[in-house]
Amino acid sequence: VFGEKASTGVLLPMLIIADIMAVAFYTKYAKWNYVFKLLPWMLAGVLIGVFTGHYVSELLFKRIMAVIIFVSLALMYFLEKKKTLNIPNNVAVASSAGLLAGFSTMIGNLAGPISNIYFLAMRLPKNEFIGTAAWTFFIMNLFKLPFHFFVWKTVTPKTLILNSTLIPALFLGFFLGIYIVKLLSNLNYRRFILFATAIGALILLFRD
Repeated sequence: VFGEKASTGVLLPMLIIADIMAVAFYTKYAKWNYVFKLLPWMLAGVLIGVFTGHYVSELLFKRIMAVIIFVSLALMYFLEKKKTLNIPNNVAVASSAGLLAGFSTMIGNLAGPISNIYFLAMRLPKNEFIGTAAWTFFIMNLFKLPFHFFVWKTVTPKTLILNSTLIPALFLGFFLGIYIVKLLSNLNYRRFILFATAIGALILLFRD
């Protein structure tokens, strides 16, 4: 059984493999302006996480993240109801989301909820959402890998062997995901992402 911090390194190679598959399948849909706007801030957040992660209480961090996600979800719900409102797409929004996502992914692989909310706020259709997120996370996870290997030492030959045994399940899950996405309309995909993000926040809030 791995601790919270160690598990971030154990999962990282699996995430990179999943990123490669998603990039290969959805790359034509990627919106590079959003990638370039968010990614530098995410990488900066990763660096902050590398050098401060030892001093952060994992339990407190998860609680704070859960609260931030719930507040963001409430804002997203309000914006969904008020479709005529313009959602800010400026440096302040991108930098805040990017720094928080980068820091949280280094500490606990928790960038997903924050980036989900950001891309949903930009009202990207489902394929553009996936293609843009795939490239963003692929680059960020590759950037994280040396730090997990050489600094935190959470990626080891032992964890890589474990990863190799899980690859068939990863492929199965990926193609099942593609099938499900095709069945969903853009609206239902947005609802699914919001629901999944809320469930993730609840787990963070109540898990010790």
